Amino acid sequence: MSRRSYGLDGRLYAYFTEASLREPPILARLREETASMPGAGMQLSPEQGQFMALLVELTGAKRYVEAGTFTGYSSLAVALAMPTDGQVVACDVSKDYTDVARRYWAEAGVADRVDLRIGPAAETLQQMADSDPGSFDMAFIDANKDQYDDYYEHCLTLVRTGGLVLIDNVLWGGAVADPAQQDPDTNAIRALNAKIQADDRVTVSMLPIGDGLTMALKR
Repeated sequence: MSRRSYGLDGRLYAYFTEASLREPPILARLREETASMPGAGMQLSPEQGQFMALLVELTGAKRYVEAGTFTGYSSLAVALAMPTDGQVVACDVSKDYTDVARRYWAEAGVADRVDLRIGPAAETLQQMADSDPGSFDMAFIDANKDQYDDYYEHCLTLVRTGGLVLIDNVLWGGAVADPAQQDPDTNAIRALNAKIQADDRVTVSMLPIGDGLTMALKR
């Protein structure tokens, strides 16, 4: 199951979703199918997907890139919020998981807006940053935690001035606040959180939505 947003117990979370969530049926079905799969904990929470869709509408984003697609919830939420001439570039290493995403993109009628690139996301983003800098409106990072810094730098190059870089899992189940947790993934997230907090290239806000989401607006 996806992680619910922090600070909401079962009763309050139920009210929160009932009072605010407008999850399209196709996204709900994708989330339910993913919940039965290995790695289901990587699934985005529906409130985070809705928030990302709101950001697309708010900013008028037409070009979006993500590092880490999994079964496609984030990319589908974003593609559905985009105009018909929008473009999603989805980077992932797994054909099996993204085959699920492909089915839902097709069913939703947005497959023509999604450019799926199978391979290590850091390499794909590096190639894109070298050839097409400043050409995206929004980027989303949700892949290997030990490579978060690389993803961040590439995405910051890829987005335009005034574009958004979103980083998922920045609270990492609370592990980032526990000094006893010294595994490589937790330390990588801590390091990036500290780097972004001090990074004058961006305006930043960290939100306790899902498993923690950082918004970095490129200055």
